[in-house]
Amino acid sequence: MKNENTRRACLQVGLLGIIAFSAGGCTTPSSKPITGEAEFKQHCIACHANGGNSINPAKTLLKADREKNGMHTSKDLIGVMRKPGPGMTAFDEKTLSEQDAEKIADYILNTYK
Repeated sequence: MKNENTRRACLQVGLLGIIAFSAGGCTTPSSKPITGEAEFKQHCIACHANGGNSINPAKTLLKADREKNGMHTSKDLIGVMRKPGPGMTAFDEKTLSEQDAEKIADYILNTYK
């Protein structure tokens, strides 16, 4: 009975570790930092594949549409991430850190021209 409880506890701790690692995006000292592209793929690509916008086609991530909609800087893009319009998920700082939001914004500005 004691060995079974110990084994069960070890499995639970191991499973929690795997969940925490995969959900939290943890990195180890030898792993590479997460890029803006990786963050974009994780948080944005479902609606913004290839810089498009599956919810509102008039508001793509392409430069012409961004500028037409007043999105010129990283700060502008992060503002929309934090307080989006109808149809877009809000990404507060608990969901997406300021550093990761900046990575995504920079990725968008440098990729979708």
